[in-house]
Amino acid sequence: MKKFFLFVCCAIIIVSVHSQDGHPVTAASSKVAIEKLTAADWQTDLRFLQHTVHKDYSFLFKNVTAAAFDAEVEKLYKAMPGMKDHERVAGLARIVALFKYGHTDIGWRQSPVKYHVAPVNFYWFSDGMYVEGADKEYATIVGAKLVKVEGVPVQKALKAIKPLVPVENDQYFKGYGLDFLTIPEALHVQGVAKELKSAITYTFEKDGKTFEQNVTARDAFRMPRTYGFVSKSSGWITVRDTTATPHYLKNLDKNYYYEYLQESKTVYVRQSQVLDDKTESIAAFYNKLFDFIDKNDVDKLVLDVRLNGGGNNYKNKPIITGIIESKKINKPGKLFVIIGRRTFSACQNLVNELSNYTNALFVGEPTAENINFYGDNRRVELPKTGIPVFLSFAWWQDKPQWENADWLAPQLAVDMSLEDYKTNKDPVLAACINFSDKDVVVDPVAHLRDLFMAGKYNEVESEAQKMVKDPKYRYMDFETKINDAGYNLLNQKQTEGALFIFQLNTKLFPQSANAWDSFAEANWKAGKKEKAIEYYNKAIELDPKGVTGENARNMLKQIQAGKEN
Repeated sequence: MKKFFLFVCCAIIIVSVHSQDGHPVTAASSKVAIEKLTAADWQTDLRFLQHTVHKDYSFLFKNVTAAAFDAEVEKLYKAMPGMKDHERVAGLARIVALFKYGHTDIGWRQSPVKYHVAPVNFYWFSDGMYVEGADKEYATIVGAKLVKVEGVPVQKALKAIKPLVPVENDQYFKGYGLDFLTIPEALHVQGVAKELKSAITYTFEKDGKTFEQNVTARDAFRMPRTYGFVSKSSGWITVRDTTATPHYLKNLDKNYYYEYLQESKTVYVRQSQVLDDKTESIAAFYNKLFDFIDKNDVDKLVLDVRLNGGGNNYKNKPIITGIIESKKINKPGKLFVIIGRRTFSACQNLVNELSNYTNALFVGEPTAENINFYGDNRRVELPKTGIPVFLSFAWWQDKPQWENADWLAPQLAVDMSLEDYKTNKDPVLAACINFSDKDVVVDPVAHLRDLFMAGKYNEVESEAQKMVKDPKYRYMDFETKINDAGYNLLNQKQTEGALFIFQLNTKLFPQSANAWDSFAEANWKAGKKEKAIEYYNKAIELDPKGVTGENARNMLKQIQAGKEN
């Protein structure tokens, strides 16, 4: 396969599923008249999809088993005759979303079934879900906090619509899934709205008051947004003070730009796509950038890819090599990479490579993609309805499988509040500029490991307790990493050390069934069967119907049978 084909796939992958701002594009005219489609036609398409996946894409059965997939297909197949057309489209969307890869999606928006959109843009800030922008007709709700949708509490409504979105992780949902709160057909089919109607009733809080607002949905249209935020447009307003512009929203007509912040001796780069800009290639831009860094009094480089949804990952090379070659910048405390809920696809490859080969410190929110992921997709058109389904075929693995995770997490977690956004403050960039290694442990797990190796067990526990509660490290998966460290010791026959580590995990995460299950196993291997029984029962109590609870029950049977671990 020629590399050029991969270039094209990487570049179009977001376009095929989302517009630049992630909003459903206007539904394409279908070659099939909706009134001519029968329930049997929809069932035929469902079987076609099922057969195609098993025949050509069975490798996608990672987050869902083939058996579970088929079971959901059968349920939908039987239900289709009694469904309305928008329910059938949503049913197909839920089936495809089972794979949980953002590049594997369904173009139900391009189906023959008409849908509608309320002219309001929601954004999930650190302090809640707010109306970031709206049509001027609904100016009173701009800046209001969303409390309920059709009388349903917002968190419950979000949980209801989530199965429609091919979420890789919660960040992907934050970045690309919230629009379903504005689509009445989606709200109805997922049980948020009791009936299908043209207006959506929202409950808001603003200025100390709670009120309801009916927002009339319109025929599907593209919101005037750029990278998730309402842009200047006649008839639309945003909560942000547009008399000034923060760096991350400057020059959004360009794929990238840089600016020298003289006071802090910082070069700031905002790159929002991994595609050549029409005025300058990525290679030329970064050559110019690093030449500026070499010839000027530069102390830090901040590369901001929080808005970057991908493009062509083969164009990442000049960025990576340029940083590696820059002795001035490629040092701890000198290089910062801002990531977030829209960091996806080819940009996930970019941050993976920065993590592997540079001294970058990642700041902000986690990325929207798994570290290793299925990308590049092929369009498969369903024969009866003409609905396109995009099925991923290329596995991208930038890190060893044991380093795979739901996302690349920032070492320094920083979120943006509504007030920050309104007043054009950027707490993420500020954290980069004001960074001090005295305030942040860049690698918390390595820090704990060093204390453990030095025999400072009391400090291990006190430091772990402190960091787990510290919001700077809120995206660090301490539980999994500590659990892995325990098993490493257990496999090396360092049983006492393993017992200490596993017990620490139960203190840090007392409601984790897995922590107690692992502690039980360590006790069993240490010959402490009574303790093992006690802790396996604790795991069952915390997870009576789950996988961990089932494992604990099986282990108890083996103990009772007199087997040795």
